[in-house]
Amino acid sequence: MAYTNSPLVVYTGLSPNHSGQRTHAIDRITPHCVVGQLSAETICACFPAGRDASCNYGIGTDGRVSLCVEEKNRSWCSSSSANDQRAITIECASDKTEPYAMNSAVYNSLIKLCTDICKRNGKKKLLWFADKDKSLSYAPKSDEMVITVHRWFANKSCPGNWLYARLGDLAAKVTAALGGVANAPTADSTAWYRVRKTWADSKSQLGAYKELANAKACADKNPGYSVFDVNGVNIYTSNTTPAAVPFMVQVAIPDLNIRSGPGTDYTKTGQFTGIGSFTIVETASGAGSSTGWGRLKSGAGWISLDFCTKI
Repeated sequence: MAYTNSPLVVYTGLSPNHSGQRTHAIDRITPHCVVGQLSAETICACFPAGRDASCNYGIGTDGRVSLCVEEKNRSWCSSSSANDQRAITIECASDKTEPYAMNSAVYNSLIKLCTDICKRNGKKKLLWFADKDKSLSYAPKSDEMVITVHRWFANKSCPGNWLYARLGDLAAKVTAALGGVANAPTADSTAWYRVRKTWADSKSQLGAYKELANAKACADKNPGYSVFDVNGVNIYTSNTTPAAVPFMVQVAIPDLNIRSGPGTDYTKTGQFTGIGSFTIVETASGAGSSTGWGRLKSGAGWISLDFCTKI
């Protein structure tokens, strides 16, 4: 097909970091949080040669749109070659910490940009399934575009809980602007919030709520329970009873990140645990882990217990 770029672009700073022309037609949009209230120009400047990262578009903190990689080319943005081959990737200016909130100028520009992307690529619907497996297995019709997120392909919070909670709204507003029907045809797009002790313990579930406030209220009445989003991310914990420490865990992957605090909103230390056994001396809930975070006895930092087996 003949690829085009958005007329909404006010600045072009093309990155050399891409894989050349796509091998799959565009049928996905993947919005990201850039983790900083950056300008459109600065977002493009984040992807110099050697960075091994890029995106198709950037939306600066004032809502201005920049072009970093042309739509015809596959960007390096989502930790998934298969996704990036078919997705338009968009880095959006955001706060530096969870929930990585975006201001109204950025969000409104995201709606306009997604609408434009869909229109130029012959789409009448933007779909949000709020479920990884359903989204990745769904074969879009010729007039459909599907939203995917970075957190499905890597141990990251991206696009942050602020935008993640609004993706249903984004899909509905874009679809309305396109004149389509704002519902996904084969899935319940409602972002249910589940209250459980842990994500893995489905039998402990007290309820599922459409409104986050109601889910939080339920957790507040039941110490030790947390609120989890549709992907099992712990987004709220009230009066959690800490696990008895110390205890030992086994890590079976070589590249488990160590962070400065209990959550993906804390910085990475640049170190990995490696494969082996480790002693946990403190636990805490936090963003990006459904089972909590553990502080290493060595003092190196915190690790996600999602990737550990207690021994």
